[in-house]
This record gives sequence, structure tokens and C-alpha cells, in this order.
Amino acid sequence: MKELLKLRNISFEIMDLTIFKDVNASVQQGDMIGIIGKNGAGKSTLLQLIHNDLVPTKGRIEWLQPNLNMAFIEQEAEMYSFEEVTPSEEALLKKWNVPIRNFSQLSGGEKLKARLAKGLSIDAHLLLLDEPTNHLDEQSTEFLKEQIEKYKGTIILVSHDRYFLDAVATKIWSIEGKQLIEHKGNYSSYMEFRKQKRLTQQREYEKQRKMTERIEAQMNELTSWSKKAHAQSTKKEGFKEHYRVKAKRMDAQVKSKQKRLEKELEKAKVEPVESEYEVHFSMKAKNKVGKRFLEVKNLSKAFNGSILFKNANFTIQHGEKVSLIGPNGSGKTTLLKVIVGQETADGEVWISPSAQIGYLTQEVFDLPLEQTPEQLFYKETFEARGKVQNLMKHLGFTASGWTEPIRNMSMGERVKCKLMAYILEEKDVLILDEPTNHLDLPSREQLENTLAKYNGTLLVVSHDRYFLEKTTNTKLVFSNNRIQKQLQEAPRKRDNQDELRLKLETERQEVLGKLSFITPNDEAYSELDLRFKELTKQINKLK
Repeated sequence: MKELLKLRNISFEIMDLTIFKDVNASVQQGDMIGIIGKNGAGKSTLLQLIHNDLVPTKGRIEWLQPNLNMAFIEQEAEMYSFEEVTPSEEALLKKWNVPIRNFSQLSGGEKLKARLAKGLSIDAHLLLLDEPTNHLDEQSTEFLKEQIEKYKGTIILVSHDRYFLDAVATKIWSIEGKQLIEHKGNYSSYMEFRKQKRLTQQREYEKQRKMTERIEAQMNELTSWSKKAHAQSTKKEGFKEHYRVKAKRMDAQVKSKQKRLEKELEKAKVEPVESEYEVHFSMKAKNKVGKRFLEVKNLSKAFNGSILFKNANFTIQHGEKVSLIGPNGSGKTTLLKVIVGQETADGEVWISPSAQIGYLTQEVFDLPLEQTPEQLFYKETFEARGKVQNLMKHLGFTASGWTEPIRNMSMGERVKCKLMAYILEEKDVLILDEPTNHLDLPSREQLENTLAKYNGTLLVVSHDRYFLEKTTNTKLVFSNNRIQKQLQEAPRKRDNQDELRLKLETERQEVLGKLSFITPNDEAYSELDLRFKELTKQINKLK
């Protein structure tokens, strides 16, 4: 298999912040490489370096094939043109049901599919995809999987979607602790490898620690004897020489033990296992409000003669947690914009005048990109500033993030900056449009847990079924130009096997994560191991 390129000792810094250091990896023809890592780890930066949009601070990329044709589909784009659409691109747009019209009028999913269609139709030798499943509904994601499986070139993609990575990746690049770990296999294969590696490292570190403690105890004992011998050599008349010789012998033994310890540690050099990356935050509503939040009567909306929805009628009570369900382009984001007054529509929309609304858009360019969090969340008192900085720490930011321009942040970190505003302001209504897009797995899981406990009103657009099941209890279903309100259905065994398997696999991954940083000697290990085996049996029965 031909080698396309090599990363040789690549390091990259932004404003004295080291993103990664001494990265080495190779890309072979036909590879399907999935890049994983927490928000801000440098995943998108690595794609930009490969695409020659950035220059490494140190090291180089060695290109082994001449005239290599590349295409790069970034996470988000403010502008895009449908000029010079090729026949193959047009065919993909039709299969994905993307209307060729003003880019700003398309839904988030349609915007992404338009850009993916162009990238996939180029037939580049090397295709770079940054979060290609963000915004996509289930059907569109399945179609993307098919296109990737049929793709003749090499693909390097960034994703936080575990199931997508398992389906398409043949190699994983994991960025952890400013280093890149290269692994042949898909996401689940890598996580199993990582678990075993961490267990081995923890065992070796424990052995090293016990050996160090044993030798140091021996050294302390010998040192004590040596001090005693020295003391005796100065006090006892007639025996001074005997005790002086004894003291010197003890000193020699201490030095010998010291050298042995240093040699053993030099040979082992086992570092302690780093704690797993975690994210912690909470949200609460602070205002007491009336019974109704929203009432919609005979609401209709069309774009350029195309009807999105018509004659919609529904009421949302304060405290309800509502998911908006429907395919890309069905009008979910448009309805949210109508509710907050950013779009007009025919019909009536009544909103409780006492409601304080926080609206998280899909956009990542609607922040003041030149500002830093210090400027964006300006606080006069030291205590108030400390509260914001502590929240940033719990959201996974480094200390330097406080003074870093938002422009330099990853898309996931930008989403977290937007979430911070609502965490600090304690809004009683949250309207969230694709809130999990760009978020790493720990941040996504913490957001799930936080919204499940949130005591205010919630409206959420998402294509993540598990996320919606965990955070909402009512649906607004967009279908055939209609909006119907429904209660969340309890999963039926046969019709919802996919949902059940998704839940079981998610729980199994959580258990696997906990097992990865404890040893078999820990009290919780046997219980977690038993649960892992039970979940595996249940998942296998559903296959």
C-alpha cells in the first residue's frame, strides 16, 4: 500500500500555548482515519496543517506522492456559492434533497450537505472532513456512510460520533496530552486498546511505587543505623574506631541503595495514569413564572413558495421539556426563530411576558471573535471573575483560555462559551438548536445530565435520539408540512431495537471508561466488570 504522507515531529503553538508536540504519524492510500480528542485538543488544527492552511511551529509534513489532490470540508462556513455545480455534485444534492438557492436560507443540515456534496464529487486523492455528521439527520448520516464506504481515495476525518467512527474508520488518531496516538482499528477497538494500556500502566506504576517505598524504607533504616553509629563513635571511649568503621560501612550501604533505586527508576520510568478528562456544570431557572410559556395558533411559514409548515396549533407549559423532531429542512430552526422574533410567520404566537429566554443558535460565528472570555464575561469584582474562571475550568478550558481570543478557539469551545452565558444568567427558558454539535463526548454527556435536571422550560433541536430521550418528555414532530405535539413514547421492544441497542452501547462505553482507570484490586472493579459482561450479552442478543 502506497504511503501518501508522513508527519515528522510536528509541533504547533498559538500565542505561547502548545497545542501538540512532536507528533509523528503516517497516511497510507485507502486509509479512513478518524481523529478524536477533547475540545481544543488540536483536531481541526491538524487538518489545517495537512491542508497547508497553517505552518507547523516545528517539524514538517513529508509528501511522498507528487501532485496529490486534496479537498477540505470545514466544520462550518459563513458563505458558500452554488456557481459551477458539476453533474456529479448536482446528483448528490438531489439525493440529499438540498435545494439550490441562497445559502443563508438553507437549514444547518442543508448547508453542510451542500458543502459535502462538493467535496465528495471532486474525487480527491485525500479528502479532509471536519465533523461531517454535525447537523445531519439519521437518513443523511446513513447516506454519508455509504458515500465514504464507496470513496476511492483516502479520508481523514474529525468526529465525536462514536457510532459513525465505528462504521467508517480503519485507523484512529487520538490526540491526548499534546501527543498523537496512532491505532489500527475503529473507535471501539481503540477504546479497548486504551483501556488495557491504562490498566497495564497503572499496574506497572503501582509495582514501581511499592519498590520505591521498599528501597526507601531500607535506606531510612540504614541511615538511622549510620547516624547512631556516628553518634556512638564520638561518645564511647575505647570503641571509637569500631563505631567509626561501622558508620562508614552504613554510609556505603546507603549510597549503594541510593544508586540501586536510581537505576531501577531509570529503567522503569513509569508515569502515573492521568485522570480522565471530565466536564462539570449545572443550569437552573431562578424566576417563578405562570403556567403557560408559549401558545401557537394557525401558524404557517413558507420560503420562496415552498411550504415549511402550515396551520400549526400547540401550547407549551412552563417546565415542559420539548424536542423538535424532523428531517433536515423541515422548518425546526425556522420555528425557533419565529418564537424568539427573528422570523415572521402567518398566524399567532403568544409568549409569556415574564419568560426570560436563552437562545443557543447553531451558529458559531455570532460571537465577538476578537474578544477574549475575560472581555466577554467582564466582571467588576474579583469574586465574580473567579466564578466565571472556575466555570471555564469545569468546562474543560485551560487557564490560558481566559485571555485567548474566541477566534482561536475550537468550534466546541465556542459552543461552550455560548453555554456559559446561560449557566451564569440562570434563564427560565432555554431554546437550544443542535447544542451537541461540536461538543466532545464528556461535554455532551454532562449537558445531557444537566438538562435532565434543569428546572425550567426546554425546547431542543437535535438529531441525537439518545440525547433527546434523556433530556425531553414531549415532541413537536415536523412531518408533511405539519407540526404535531406528542408525548415521548415508551420504546417498543421490536420497533425500537436500534434505540435500545444505542442505550446499552452508551452505558457499556461509560462502564468501560470507568474500568479504564481502576485495577482489578479495586473494590468497584468486579461489579463494573460484571455489568460490562451483562451489557455485552444484551447487545449481542439484539444483533
